[in-house]
Amino acid sequence: MEFDTIRREWQNHGFAILPGYIPSEDLAPALGQLETMFPSPEGFHDGTDPRRDRYIGDEFDGIDAFPFASVELSLLAVNDRLVRLARELLVDEDLRIYSAEAWAKFTGAADYDQPLHRDYLNHTLLVPTDAPDYQQLEMFVYLVDVPEGLGPPHMLSKEHTKDFPAKPNWYPPVDVSGEVSEFVSPTGSPNLYEAEVSGAGPAGTVVAFQPGTFHRGTGMATPRGARYTMHLNYRPASVEWGHRHAWADRSHSTAWYRFVAQATPQQLALFGFPPPGHPYWTADTIAGVAQRYPGLDMTPWKI
Repeated sequence: MEFDTIRREWQNHGFAILPGYIPSEDLAPALGQLETMFPSPEGFHDGTDPRRDRYIGDEFDGIDAFPFASVELSLLAVNDRLVRLARELLVDEDLRIYSAEAWAKFTGAADYDQPLHRDYLNHTLLVPTDAPDYQQLEMFVYLVDVPEGLGPPHMLSKEHTKDFPAKPNWYPPVDVSGEVSEFVSPTGSPNLYEAEVSGAGPAGTVVAFQPGTFHRGTGMATPRGARYTMHLNYRPASVEWGHRHAWADRSHSTAWYRFVAQATPQQLALFGFPPPGHPYWTADTIAGVAQRYPGLDMTPWKI
C-alpha cells in the first residue's frame, strides 16, 4: 500500500490497518529478548513463571513503560519503518515520540473487553482537531500474530462519529444502569459496534490511528493464549499540548542508558535530544553528555 493511500485512509477514517508492516527480521531481535520482560504463554498458563500473578485482575497490569528492560524492544519503538510511517501520516519531519509501552495479555488473566472510546483524555491537554498541522499518531504494533481470538483492537471509522461532542467519551453497547460519569454515555449504542472493524493481523502489523478515533480492546478467547504488542505515540515537535510521558523523569535508569548507547542521533532527537549543529552543543555540554553517557559515541555532535 502506498503512503498516499495509507494517509488518505488515516485521515478519512481515523485509522489505517497495515498487515505485516514490520518485517520479521526487524522483529526478531526484540522477540529474542521478550522473555526478559514477560512470561511466555507456557510460563503464564502453567504457573511456572514467578511473574505470573502480576498480570491477573486488571487489564492494564500487563503494561511495561519505555525504556524497556529489552534494549532491542526499545530500539524497535523507533524503528526506521515506524518513524517513516509517522512522518508520512503527520506530514512533518520534526517529530517527537511522546509515549511508548509494551503490553502483554494472557487469556483468562483479566477482562480485556472494552467499550468504544477515544484516547484523547490522556494524550492531549485539549481536544482532538481535524487541522492537519496538529495531529497526533497512535500505533499498535504486533510482536506476534494477533488473530480475532487474541483480542485485537476494533476500530470505528470517523464517518460514524464525526459529529460527536467531546463528552461523553465512552459509549457502551447497552444501557448503563445507575449513576455514571459525564464522560460515559448512559445509553447503549449497539449500532456503533455493528460498524466496527477488526484490527486482527499477523506479527508486524501496525494499526495507526488518531487519539480522536473511537476504538476498543476486545476479549481473549483462545485457550492458553498470549498477546504481545507495543503501543507507540508520535506527534510533531510543535504540538506541545500533546504528551503522555516525561522522558527526563525516566532518564536515570539502567534501561535508558543502555538504549542511548545504541541509539542513533536521529532516534535520540525523537526524545528531544538537540540534533548535531544545535547551539546547545558546546565543548562543555559535549564533554558533560559524554561523561553522563560513556557508551554514546559523541562524534556526530562534536563541533
